[in-house]
Amino acid sequence: MDNNDQQLKKRFDELARKSYNQGIYLFTDFLSMPDAAIACDSAPAGYVTLFGGTDGCERVMARFGNAEEFGYEEDFPIDVVMIEPLIKKFSDELTHRDFLGALMNLGIERDVIGDIMIRDKTAYVFATRKIVPYIADSLDKVKHTSVKCRILSTEEITASVSVELERQELVISSERLDAVISKLYNMSRSQSIGMFRDKKVFVNGRQYENNSGVVKPGDVVAVRGFGKFVYEGIIYETKKGRICVAADRYV
Repeated sequence: MDNNDQQLKKRFDELARKSYNQGIYLFTDFLSMPDAAIACDSAPAGYVTLFGGTDGCERVMARFGNAEEFGYEEDFPIDVVMIEPLIKKFSDELTHRDFLGALMNLGIERDVIGDIMIRDKTAYVFATRKIVPYIADSLDKVKHTSVKCRILSTEEITASVSVELERQELVISSERLDAVISKLYNMSRSQSIGMFRDKKVFVNGRQYENNSGVVKPGDVVAVRGFGKFVYEGIIYETKKGRICVAADRYV
């Protein structure tokens, strides 16, 4: 763990301790997958919850505290602003980088912005509750395209930015995680093992370095640079003694 990670862990340790001592929920800003893994390791299992606004988000907040300890729940302070061209027909083909750049040009820090999902030239930006009104009031152009913004209700978020899963069936020799990753992302076994060595594999929000570990049904696996999937388990065994497994890939 380098110095930056040590400082980050120290901050998370302090948040966990303050949350427990005062009996209150405390939240981080949005975290990358490696930083979220450090947050998970800073408190006992079940005390830290990760959420990015909807299922499948890569950038997430960490919440310290749980209902078992406190006797109540508290929602994550995340809202969604929809950014769409004034006239879609004449808009540029806007990318994730275009929308993020426009937000950064407003003077917004990266850690208050979560995932940006794009559907039919419209972006759905997950952000901290405090910054969303500023985005909605201030952003009027992305690249060369004039845009309009609107804060979505909870019901609209569910309808507009629901995560899509694509079922894939894989024939592999075992349920070792490196075998599943290799087959799912069409890479060699040595490339798959390299993902673990480079600390790019996360299981249920925690960094995972054991490439020979066995994945279990329901595990959510993220591989930086490649995506995320939910492992669903064995479907059947082939006549040659191999297994066919199912994985639901986020698309």
